[in-house]
Amino acid sequence: PSTRAPAACQGTIYLWNWDDKIIISDIDGTITRSDTLGHILPTLGKDWTHQGIAQLYHKVSQNGYKFLYCSARAIGMADMTRGYLHWVNERGTMLPMGPVLLSPSSLFSALHREVIEKKPEKFKVECLTDIKNLFYPNKEPFYAAFGNRPTDVFSYKEVGVPLNRIFTVNPKGELVQEHAKTNISSYVRLGEVVDHIFPLLMRGSSSAFPCADTFSQFTYWREQLPLAGR
Repeated sequence: PSTRAPAACQGTIYLWNWDDKIIISDIDGTITRSDTLGHILPTLGKDWTHQGIAQLYHKVSQNGYKFLYCSARAIGMADMTRGYLHWVNERGTMLPMGPVLLSPSSLFSALHREVIEKKPEKFKVECLTDIKNLFYPNKEPFYAAFGNRPTDVFSYKEVGVPLNRIFTVNPKGELVQEHAKTNISSYVRLGEVVDHIFPLLMRGSSSAFPCADTFSQFTYWREQLPLAGR
């Protein structure tokens, strides 16, 4: 008989509809204020989180969107990463639950790829493409995405996220919408107009007729812009 103690493995299964709209979020530099310090300071109990992000993500989630956290961190940091995401608390508001996808590589190789080489897109594009293919026949399951680097923008564009719904943030907390880079905002300000960018998703008893982002309460009641020359 074997003398080894029985091993147990815990996990979470997320059951989503094929037509759900997904928000992708990077972690280091996007939720945390720094790529490198984001790995270290939370383990010391220091809050290094961007102001307003928990409130914003919570509001977006309340409007019916699903969250997917994707990071080039090594899979060996899975417990610490999930613990950090559960630990973020903004006046009682926490980050929405969602799958946490990490790189299946060692800590040092993942850290070298993200911090030294600055090429986390190698993992992200392949990973997000695999997730995207799970939602067939929906060819565009990713509604919007948040990151902090040009490599994040590249990854998100590669998997079909519209450029006008790709947001990048810098260490100062300045949020930029990629198709209009001169318009500098923040997580707090975006949270104030969340219903305009992330309109409430109306779903009936059947998921066969999803509410498209081109038809919502906001787009229905919005006044049409006057035609040029009139």
